[in-house]
This record gives sequence, C-alpha cells and structure tokens, in this order.
Amino acid sequence: MRMLGVLLRKELLATFGSPIGYTVAAVFLLVLGYTFSLTLFATKVANLIYILHQMYVLTILLVPALTMRAFAEERRNDTLELLLTAPVGEIWIVVAKFLAVYGLVLAMYCGAFVYVGVLETYGTPDWGPIGSGYLALICHAALIVAIGLLMSSLTENQVVAAALTLGASLMLWFADSVAYLLPAPVDSVVLNLSLIGHFRPMVTGSVFVSDIGYFVSGTLLALFLTTRRLAER
Repeated sequence: MRMLGVLLRKELLATFGSPIGYTVAAVFLLVLGYTFSLTLFATKVANLIYILHQMYVLTILLVPALTMRAFAEERRNDTLELLLTAPVGEIWIVVAKFLAVYGLVLAMYCGAFVYVGVLETYGTPDWGPIGSGYLALICHAALIVAIGLLMSSLTENQVVAAALTLGASLMLWFADSVAYLLPAPVDSVVLNLSLIGHFRPMVTGSVFVSDIGYFVSGTLLALFLTTRRLAER
C-alpha cells in the first residue's frame, strides 16, 4: 500500500498538472452549462435526466483524451521499461493510473453538481433519479477509464490510443442497435453488452444489481487485461 501511495501521488501530479486535464474539464463544464441553461429555460422543468445523459455522452467523448497518455506516452519516452523494472507489481501501476484519471473525472462530476443546487433553489427536483443517475455516471466513468487504460497499453501512439478507446466505447454504446440483426443466442449476448442499456434504467431511478455488476465486472476485466499486457513486457 505504501508503494501504491507513492505511485498514486506521482500519477495525480501528472494528471492534475497537465493542461490536457484542465482543458477537458473546462470543455466538459462549459458544454454542460450551455445545455443546462437551454434545457431549463426551454422546458421550465426541474429535471436533470437530460443533463445526466449529456454527461454520459461527454464522458465517452472526452475521457479518451485523458487516458491516451497513460501508457502510450511512457512507452514512447522509454520510461515504461524503467517503471516496470522497479520493485512494484504491475497491478499497482495500473491501479494508480486508474485512480488518478478516475479522480479527475469524478472532480468534473462534482463541478457539475452545482446544477443540482440550482434546481433545488428554484424548483422541486426528484432526488431519486438524481442519486441513481450519479451512481450510474460513477460506474460508467470507471468502465470508460479502464477501457482507456487498456487501449493505451496496446500502443505507443496517443492518438491511436484515444481512437481505440472512443471506438470501443461507441461499439458498446450502440451494441443494442445491432443486436436485433444477429441470430439467437448471439443477439442476447450482444444486447447484454450494451452500455446505454445498463445506463438508462439507473438514470431513470431503477437500480438493478445486474446493471451495477455489468459496470463493475467490465471495469475489473479491463484492468486485469491491462495488467496482463504490462506483465507480458
């Protein structure tokens, strides 16, 4: 755990000290603020469901810019080999990088929580869907960050890593759209891989163990594959 603390401190300094992180956070909050203002003034309804879906989409689009540097840049700068030869397990390296990026994403979500305060001040929002919606976002972000780390471990090109992360996330997002084209039982398998299919019920207030299990198992699988990828080097 001491080694994890050292690695985590290093990664947090790199993540929160990078202009990419602040740029992504600024774009995230500006787009959300613009969308929130339009939605509130157009509908006159204290409802955050649309905003939560907007955060879902922005997470898919922006997180690849945060994770693309995780391993790709270290490999390109020949510092990954030095890190792997240190007396620390690959799992702690992966966990430290995951927690650093995940922490930044959660900080962005906390910045967006101001909209909940606005709705509470000027309306009577339904706190059930808001709470389950933020839980869905927390689970969703963990999975996307884990996928980003996996893709970054596969290449030394940051742009390729970002493109692979975005492509994998979009394929999971639209899995339910192509499931009906496939024969049984493949259609059921693909349908259960749908990202939006597990996100939508939670953001509307219906929390199922199967949906949480999907995000948790997917995150752990991606982190395990990333660790195995590093161990092969």
